[in-house]
Amino acid sequence: MTAGDQPALNAQRKRLRQVELLLEVSRRMAAYDTLDEILTALVEVTTEELDAERGTLFLNDAETGELFSRVAQGNIQREIRFLNHTGIAGHVFTTGEPVIIADAYADARFNRSIDEQTGFVTRNILCVPIKTVKGEIIGVSQTLNKKRGKFTRGDLQLLEALTTQGTLALQSARFLESMKKIRRQEMEFIDVVSEVTADIKLGSLLQKVMGEATRLLNAERSTLFLNDEKTGELWSEVGQGLESLQIRLPNNAGIAGAVFTSGKTINIPYAYADLRFNPAFDKKTGYFTRSILCVPIVNKAGKIIGVTQVLNKRGGPFSAEDESRLRAFTAQISIALENAKLFADVQQIKNYNEAMLESMSNGVITLDSQEKIVTCNEAGLRILRTSAAAIVGRAASDFFGGANTWMLDKLRRAEVNQDAEHLMDVELVLGEETRSVNLSVQPLLSMEKKRIGWMLMIEDISSEKRLRSTMSRYMDPGIADQMVANGAEMLGGKNVPATVLFSDIRSFTTITEQLGAQGTVTMLNEYFTLMVDCIQREEGMLDKFIGDAIMAAFGIPVGHEDDPDRAVRAAIAMVTELRNWNLVRAGEGKPPVEIGIGLNTDLVVSGNIGSKKRMDYTIIGDGVNLAARLESACKQYGARILISEFTYRALRGTYRTREVDIVVVKGKTRPVSIYEVLDYHTDDSYPSLLEAMGLFRNGLQSYRKRNWNAAYQLFEEVLALNPRDPVAELYVDRCRHMAVNPPPADWDGTFIMESK
Repeated sequence: MTAGDQPALNAQRKRLRQVELLLEVSRRMAAYDTLDEILTALVEVTTEELDAERGTLFLNDAETGELFSRVAQGNIQREIRFLNHTGIAGHVFTTGEPVIIADAYADARFNRSIDEQTGFVTRNILCVPIKTVKGEIIGVSQTLNKKRGKFTRGDLQLLEALTTQGTLALQSARFLESMKKIRRQEMEFIDVVSEVTADIKLGSLLQKVMGEATRLLNAERSTLFLNDEKTGELWSEVGQGLESLQIRLPNNAGIAGAVFTSGKTINIPYAYADLRFNPAFDKKTGYFTRSILCVPIVNKAGKIIGVTQVLNKRGGPFSAEDESRLRAFTAQISIALENAKLFADVQQIKNYNEAMLESMSNGVITLDSQEKIVTCNEAGLRILRTSAAAIVGRAASDFFGGANTWMLDKLRRAEVNQDAEHLMDVELVLGEETRSVNLSVQPLLSMEKKRIGWMLMIEDISSEKRLRSTMSRYMDPGIADQMVANGAEMLGGKNVPATVLFSDIRSFTTITEQLGAQGTVTMLNEYFTLMVDCIQREEGMLDKFIGDAIMAAFGIPVGHEDDPDRAVRAAIAMVTELRNWNLVRAGEGKPPVEIGIGLNTDLVVSGNIGSKKRMDYTIIGDGVNLAARLESACKQYGARILISEFTYRALRGTYRTREVDIVVVKGKTRPVSIYEVLDYHTDDSYPSLLEAMGLFRNGLQSYRKRNWNAAYQLFEEVLALNPRDPVAELYVDRCRHMAVNPPPADWDGTFIMESK
């Protein structure tokens, strides 16, 4: 063999190597059944053979117009989605042209957002389209960062060959996955119909039907109209997102009337372009209707009894498949609707089991009726410095003896009063160590309301107490400088109108346990920086840090005409900034930080208070105390921002607020209305917020009129829109309790807060 034959021999070896590689890819693809396995295998092969740092294979989702990937190497372990015409991958998909990008950041088509999210730095890119045998482009294959040198034309040809070899397996897996998805949808449809049609109460049945119709079609809202033969009107008591006033319209008017009279389905992709659409409801509610799907409800005798209308398909207009699914759904529930109209009896309210513990970071101990310890969770064992073998089965008097006998006294008191006992910042002696804890003693009741034992909940606040004590030694240097500059050396004060803001971190003890001392200080420094910036942007005064709590005031030392609005805007900004910060923390594997904020507007005493050796410029008075109570009440109501009626009446701007309750706070006798500010919510955190506010308002009115059943239904409708609404959950529980244990005749809806 001569030297001239060597290049030809090398080329032949390279071709043989590629043939072997392609055969190996075919064999590997044949061994996998799922799309995820095939995607993973293809990415591994292409990344390894091209000597790259990372590879990703994107497939096209024709329904959403997006490219998606479920497999990516490196730190990204989640599904990635983006529009199929954006970025390098979108360019290759739409044009069908493979590309070699030597410098990713120099290319205008490159999308830097994923690098920014993951911390990965893309240097160079090799991207080719994935084509079927018929030439249809079904996705793209992308390889990033050649480890040695840059991608070559030969690399591009190899990547095209590898992806072409796996295309058949990809198509088969996607088809199989599609069939499985359809099967799951069919089974889900059967389960949904079975569950819905089991209800014969009209109100709850309508609610379930609308909720399921909205979910099944991935829509924003739905309404079911039934025909009133006496009045010739279509009516609805349930309209997701609409106020809970009964809606009535002539049964030949609008889109719903056209479907009812004709018996034919109407699918409108653009509502405002259709002359039959009446925009009056949109103007009344502030809702914007984009697309409409409306089908008739036909009973078993072939008679049209109403219509089902679904609005705003997410991701585009309603499809023919959506029409079929909705027609099938309404056909199945039509019998249940007619049965529900015949039955007027209300089902008895079911008893609910004991709520699950919200935070297992607290110690939870259960005792039976003989005061014997039955269970103790891991947190309780850690706090009590014991083991399950040493505590479970023992009498409470044996374990909590000596210096801890006060716990038994609280246990007996809870038994006598048949009510919970709460102790804040008490000492628990454990051998040579004393721990500061918060303790709750709760009677455990059976379904027949008979006492069957007790539950002790212990929160260890030792670390929190030490940290609060250390931080509260320091005053705000900015306020101190201002007081010195003004020559404020004498004690004294004056009455001034101000809006006081209190905020506090939730589950601070849990966070300190997770982060440790140094991590907690670092977290607090970052947190206080963000929160103080929000306050100072609205020209509020930071009064002090109290451990992890913040006290601020708007109106001192310099007042503004809109100080209540400034305070509310600052509170909204604090919650919003915190949400953004938590996204960053989540990406770093750190626990989220949640807060509660209380606001009150009143005359307060402001001035220098203290001694000649140390004084603080601060505010005191009942107005300050009420703001602190409202911050604490956020825990009870599950709210982020609570304001008093005094702040609410003083506001000049328009905010999304709802009245939550009328309360008498600890240490006071005069009731105060409190409101929740909801402007920090997004469509994701609280869908259909305006509609839910209307339902909640009507539910609160019924609750105060002692109409427990109506109030219960309205609050349940709120939860149907947003199951994560803790205030609505609280009122659902109250309605259940009030229905069984009605309040006295002079009850006016006021709630007495027993704790601070």
